[in-house]
Amino acid sequence: MNRLGLLVLLTVAALAHGIQYPCGGSCGLRAPQPDYYPMTYSTGNEAYDFGMTRIVGGGAVVRNVKQVVVHPYYKRADFSYDIALLQLDGSVQCSAYIQLACLADPALEVSKLNNCWIAGWGSTTARCEFQLTQGSRGRLQEAKVQLINSQLCNSSDWYAGKVHPYNLCAGYPQGAIDACQGDSGGPLMCKDNTAEYWWVVGITSWGEGCARPKQPGIYISTRHFYHWIDYNMRAYHTAESAS
Repeated sequence: MNRLGLLVLLTVAALAHGIQYPCGGSCGLRAPQPDYYPMTYSTGNEAYDFGMTRIVGGGAVVRNVKQVVVHPYYKRADFSYDIALLQLDGSVQCSAYIQLACLADPALEVSKLNNCWIAGWGSTTARCEFQLTQGSRGRLQEAKVQLINSQLCNSSDWYAGKVHPYNLCAGYPQGAIDACQGDSGGPLMCKDNTAEYWWVVGITSWGEGCARPKQPGIYISTRHFYHWIDYNMRAYHTAESAS
């Protein structure tokens, strides 16, 4: 299943090498939402959007993509190395609705994180599959998921060896809650166990159907590509400075 989707702003260790970010270097913190303009309302594992997402004087920020850096080993046939970086044509200023995400570094013990969520604007139904959340396509949805042991996820009656070593599995063994078409590129986010900030530990990649038992969502593990992301971001800034 091919999923298309959501852009996430990331900050990496390159911050220590002089790269300036629009939020002053802070990442992974949820900014307080304005009382007069609720964006989403969460209950249990589901989130509902009760407010308009575009209003006069608020709403939407539009940026065009200037260039795309696709991983050189990417293969569409099996979604191997399914990761790319997008360079925008202009900076994005942080607000109550736009914040930087913390990119998981190689030292982070992702398997020990237990408060994890996915988000996206994708489909909330998949033909006869289970419904992910209430609401309609075009509204940002979020759902709580569990990280699932990759060895179990790759077992014969699950994905039977299709999961790569740099993938993460997240969802529920029984199905029912999952990412779906239109959510690819969106974040798998986990709260740090000892602090208030959140890590983007995965990027939505693929899955067999949506929300099926023993076929949870498959995500690219960002910590495995930390150095590739860091290298390309610093290469871009070096090129920009020289031009």
